[in-house]
Amino acid sequence: MSRIASHLADLQLQIVKTCAKRRIFKHNVQLIAVSKRHSAESIKEAFAAGQRDFGENQVQEAVDKISALSDLDINWHMIGAIQSRKCKDIAQHFDWVQSVDRLKVANKLNEHRSENQAPLNVLIQVNLFGEEQKAGVDAESCKQLAAAIMQLPKLRLRGLMAIPPKQTEPQAQLQQFEQIHQLYQELQNLYPQIDTLSMGMSGDFEQAILAGSTMIRLGTAIFGARD
Repeated sequence: MSRIASHLADLQLQIVKTCAKRRIFKHNVQLIAVSKRHSAESIKEAFAAGQRDFGENQVQEAVDKISALSDLDINWHMIGAIQSRKCKDIAQHFDWVQSVDRLKVANKLNEHRSENQAPLNVLIQVNLFGEEQKAGVDAESCKQLAAAIMQLPKLRLRGLMAIPPKQTEPQAQLQQFEQIHQLYQELQNLYPQIDTLSMGMSGDFEQAILAGSTMIRLGTAIFGARD
């Protein structure tokens, strides 16, 4: 078994054990392999081990990889900050966009998504704790943005993504994730088709799962240190 395959197997076991604490099924938590600044060969290795969803945050780097790996049935997730001028490339090459935080971006993604492609899956990035250095919208703006996205025919609103303040104490991590999950539930009550809450990374994914995350984003834990 390769190094990356071994890491993936270990992580899947951790996910199963954490899910068991909440009596939820493993398939309710999806693992996104964050492959930014990792090679196409590393992605191939993860794909061979069964990984199908990969996250990138630099558009040109991602487009190059998507082109090089076009023969593989990969779901590509844009997880980084979005510049308006990059929306065309994002709309045409990605399957998911996890970092929508303003209507201008949503409109451009909708404009540039091809009629021949399936609707683009989008998550609204939320920033419930007012961190100035991070993108994302507050709770009220999130609901307004969700209502607007629902009117865009080439986008499919799937839920929320969040990167809460870094905490090292598990209970503090859990409390933050629970606040995000509460907003997610409120949005689900408005739009029942919403099914995705993307929160949790290498240092806190277990607490995120316990709070109700359905999607976690891990990079170094799979691929090792970045270049």
